[in-house]
Amino acid sequence: MAAPGARGGGRRPLVHRGVELACTWRFEQEARALGHARVAGADEVGRGALCGPVVAAAVVLGDGFDTEGIDDSKRLTGKQRETQAERIRGGALVGLAWCDPEEIDRINILRATHLAIRRAVLALESLPDLLLVDGGKVPDLPCPHKPIVKGDALSVSIAAASIVAKVARDAMMREWDARYPGYGWAQNMGYASEDHREAIRRLGPSAIHRRSFHGIMQRWLF
Repeated sequence: MAAPGARGGGRRPLVHRGVELACTWRFEQEARALGHARVAGADEVGRGALCGPVVAAAVVLGDGFDTEGIDDSKRLTGKQRETQAERIRGGALVGLAWCDPEEIDRINILRATHLAIRRAVLALESLPDLLLVDGGKVPDLPCPHKPIVKGDALSVSIAAASIVAKVARDAMMREWDARYPGYGWAQNMGYASEDHREAIRRLGPSAIHRRSFHGIMQRWLF
């Protein structure tokens, strides 16, 4: 079993405000020392995209789970994410949920992000004693939670959730790409790449573009 926080592939260290970030069991161990026996990590993906869902995952890693290769999903290649997501879903407890574009437009992206995280926690077979969440506080969670800035680069549980959510959303966007060809979603995953912006200029918004992002799209397109 790899040492907690071990990084493979010779990647350069991730630094935030002069401090090197590394995924370890630190926050999980601290929580358990305080009596929280069942600790989960949660993260979302797709918040900044122009279309498609915002997807969240909640993950409970067992004490014996091999952390080799677990890292912030943005630090991994697509193949590495796929491999790790399969391993996580096969050896850990996972809850997965999302909010679709209609919900995002109705309640706004921040509330939709929080709702997706709540749904992911509720999708676990049982509630955790403590949830470690990437970023800020999430209202109305069904369990206590601890927000961690840059959590997906610090906590193995949050990093695992980031991987599962990213792989799931990418698969959804590839399916949507087959239904609505021309926007390049199989490559840009709905984010504001130049090819995506050009496709919107040429084809107009699709059925899964976020209408509440109209002002943002106008600012980026023209």
